[in-house]
Amino acid sequence: ERLGVRLLHRTTRRLALTTLGEIYRDNCRRLVGELADTEAMLSAHARNPRGRLRVTAPMTFGIRHLGAFVARFQERYPEVAVDLTLDDRFLDLVGEGYDLAIRIGRLEDSSLMARRLGGATSRCVAAPAYLARHGVPAHPRDLAHHNCLRYLYTRRPDEWRFTRRGETVTVRVEGSLAANNGDLLREAARAGLGITRLPSFMIARELEDGTLQSLLPDWGGEEIGVFAVHPAHRQTNPALRAFLDALLAHFRRSGGAEIGA
Repeated sequence: ERLGVRLLHRTTRRLALTTLGEIYRDNCRRLVGELADTEAMLSAHARNPRGRLRVTAPMTFGIRHLGAFVARFQERYPEVAVDLTLDDRFLDLVGEGYDLAIRIGRLEDSSLMARRLGGATSRCVAAPAYLARHGVPAHPRDLAHHNCLRYLYTRRPDEWRFTRRGETVTVRVEGSLAANNGDLLREAARAGLGITRLPSFMIARELEDGTLQSLLPDWGGEEIGVFAVHPAHRQTNPALRAFLDALLAHFRRSGGAEIGA
């Protein structure tokens, strides 16, 4: 009735296909076969992902964490190529054709799907030589009297926020240098230019070797989430799923909650 043609011919003893019914049956068999072949192909593709992924991540995070990770990932999935763009800006994933991004800090775009990889804590640091000349701040408000090196890709580069036992203090800071790259700020601080504030994973090595000193230990810096985000329509991509699963497993093994150097 829906097709508007007769597919069956009924007699008193049996049902028989009409000529159009036979054509319909044969075409349906062909379509079912093609569907089974397609599902088998997709299943094989999911087991052996292939293709090219476009990924973006912040500069320092990518340098410190993603090179060795991508090498191990491609040992397991040799048919997945990765184009990795390191940029501290939040790029437009959909508009610029990216499959996945590592985002640090507050997530603004609710249209993206996000998985938390871990976190970091922002810390104020300076070189021992700078502190010998200018003194060690005892309270966040003392930063108003120091040369503060500010990171530009935050919502309020000139405001640093601290917490201690439920107390929150926001300090307006000034200084001779502001930059859009954390590596540059870290190196300027190591050279004794001033105090900077960076995520823990960017300064862990320098704190360990003593070239930078952590300040205001009783005052917690901002907790910073580290996320893998991707457009919703990409989630069925087997290569992306494999990459994301590997990322999550990698950072769980690396410590999970606090991402270090």
